[in-house]
Amino acid sequence: MKWILAIPHYIALIFLQVAFLLLSVVAFFSILVTGRYPRALFRFNVGVIRWNMRVSYYSSVVLGTDAYPPFTLKEVPGYPIQVDVSYPERLSRGLVLVKWLLVIPQLLVIAILVTSGWGVFRYLEDYSPFASGLMGVLSLIAVVILTCTGTYPRDLFDFLMGLLRWTLRVFVYASLMTDKYPPFRLDMGGNEPIAGAVAPAGGG
Repeated sequence: MKWILAIPHYIALIFLQVAFLLLSVVAFFSILVTGRYPRALFRFNVGVIRWNMRVSYYSSVVLGTDAYPPFTLKEVPGYPIQVDVSYPERLSRGLVLVKWLLVIPQLLVIAILVTSGWGVFRYLEDYSPFASGLMGVLSLIAVVILTCTGTYPRDLFDFLMGLLRWTLRVFVYASLMTDKYPPFRLDMGGNEPIAGAVAPAGGG
C-alpha cells in the first residue's frame, strides 16, 4: 500500500523534477561563465534530491521505513534516510562541458547493477522513483519477504542501500553539483562509510 500512500508525493515530484532540470540548465551556464553553482539553486536542487530519496526509500526502492516522508525540501533530522551534498565553492568551468562524457563508464556499471538497457538513462534523466532491472527485482523480493514475515533480511537491505548510494553519487556528479568523480565502489550497509561523501545514509 505504500506506493498508493505516496501518490501525493509523486505528483509533487513531477513538478519538482521539472524545476530541477530547468535550474540545472541555469546552473550549467553559471558554472561555465563564473565557475560557481548559484547557492540558492544548489539548495533547491539538493532539496529535490532529498525529497525524492525519502519517497523512494519509503515506498519503492529500499522500503526501509514505515515513517511517512514529510512534504519538504529541507533536511529532516531523525528521518531514517539522510542526503548530504556539500556545496562546492568553486567548480571547473572546463569540466562542466565533459562530465556527461566522463560519466559514461559509471552509467555502464549502473546499467548492469541497477537497471537494464536504456532504462539507466531514463532513470538518471527523470530520477524516477520506480526502479527497474536488478534493483527493481530485489525491491520486489523485499516486498514479498516483508509481507510474509514482517522482517527485512539485513544482507538484502545492505545491498539495496549500496546500489542506491552508488546511483545517487553518479546522479549528483552528472547533475554538475560536484567535481569529485564518483568511485567505482559498492558501499553497502545502512550507514555511509565515508565521512563527507555524497550519498544517502539510511538507518536499519
